Amino acid sequence: MAVEILMPALSPTMEEGTLAKWLVKEGDVVKSGQILAEIETDKATMEFEAVDEGIVGKILIAEGSAGVKVNTPIAVLVEEGESADAAPKAAPAPAAPVAAAPVAAPVAAATAAPAPAAPKAAGARVFASPLARRIAAQKGLDLTKVAGSGPHGRIVRADVEGAQAAPAAAPVVAAPAPAAAAAAPAKPAMASGPSTETVLKMYADRAFTEVPLDGMRRTIAARLTEAKQTIPHFYLRRDVRLDALMAFREQLNKGLESRGVKLSVNDFIIKACALALQAVPDANAVWAGDRILKLKPSDVAVAVAIEGGLFTPVLRDAEKKTLSALSAEMKDLATRAKTKKLAPHEYQGGSFAISNLGMMGIENFDAVINPPHGAILAVGAGVKKPVVLKDGTLGVATVMSMTLSVDHRVIDGALGAEFLKVVVDSLENPISMLA
Repeated sequence: MAVEILMPALSPTMEEGTLAKWLVKEGDVVKSGQILAEIETDKATMEFEAVDEGIVGKILIAEGSAGVKVNTPIAVLVEEGESADAAPKAAPAPAAPVAAAPVAAPVAAATAAPAPAAPKAAGARVFASPLARRIAAQKGLDLTKVAGSGPHGRIVRADVEGAQAAPAAAPVVAAPAPAAAAAAPAKPAMASGPSTETVLKMYADRAFTEVPLDGMRRTIAARLTEAKQTIPHFYLRRDVRLDALMAFREQLNKGLESRGVKLSVNDFIIKACALALQAVPDANAVWAGDRILKLKPSDVAVAVAIEGGLFTPVLRDAEKKTLSALSAEMKDLATRAKTKKLAPHEYQGGSFAISNLGMMGIENFDAVINPPHGAILAVGAGVKKPVVLKDGTLGVATVMSMTLSVDHRVIDGALGAEFLKVVVDSLENPISMLA
């Protein structure tokens, strides 16, 4: 029977995407797990795999088509001797609801994505793609415990990549569910101020180039508007003397030169923030609508500028990693962010973010909180300034300005000040971060 292949939802927030490239053509025989196409979301370009086997009977959406809604038919898969016209002509279904856990896989099923089925009972037959079975075996996953999001509850690659093997010692305890589902808040308007028509009339007699909004810019506009409209920001500012850190960094880099490692000031800032989130655990929190979630690991997001926007890849468990490990991971994430090769689980989540414009010569600024994070640290450039030394005399020091933007619903002033003090103390006594 002919089967329609639908535009997948490759992330929890994806509503539409661009069919960047077909990797198959009409008449090709495809197998389960084979990559069919590359799909561009607002944040990344991801591979899209087949769930079923068959022949590509017809491609419905041309390569390069933008604004393709999730669950729109994009191709038809048929059996030998079957016509593509035999495919059911069902209207596109609404996107499946997103589970509470973040999506952690860069790919999704190639056919309709209904709400995930419940995990199977012990001994029940498990329907899974060959690729999903291989990944499950590598990760030590019990497929009867995995909910499938493919057709008829079939388990696909996205399901097993996002799942975790159950720990041997202790059972996984689910977060308590709310007594009643809260109504979703109204989506804030992406734009404010004069309408498009008004602005076009205003500049009708002036030369200009019109730049259409791509998916990333639309998402940034919507999220920043939401952040400034709904988050009660307040700001805490501190200066850091960097001379001890600069000398310590130079010493470490000489020792690491043979390994091809070169630590940046930003690496020390990431580590200092990760340790501060552990030292002040009440600040390691996110706003979850009707509650606050306090995280145990230090998952630190770092803003990376790319053409047309930015990413905030997340360094997970940053408090446990050495400076050299953080440096290598950050370089890898930044490189792949600039080519839109990050998977959703690599830029979603975290409780805290860092935005460093110091490397661009900006001395100080205020950053906008990335919801649901509780805070974001804006880092300026290190600048030589006159300072009063401990003995009361005047001297010169390299001083860096930092501003902590805080969500007052999550973190109060005294708590934010305590957190920022720990960050400053670590940066001014950098050897303490190696303890």
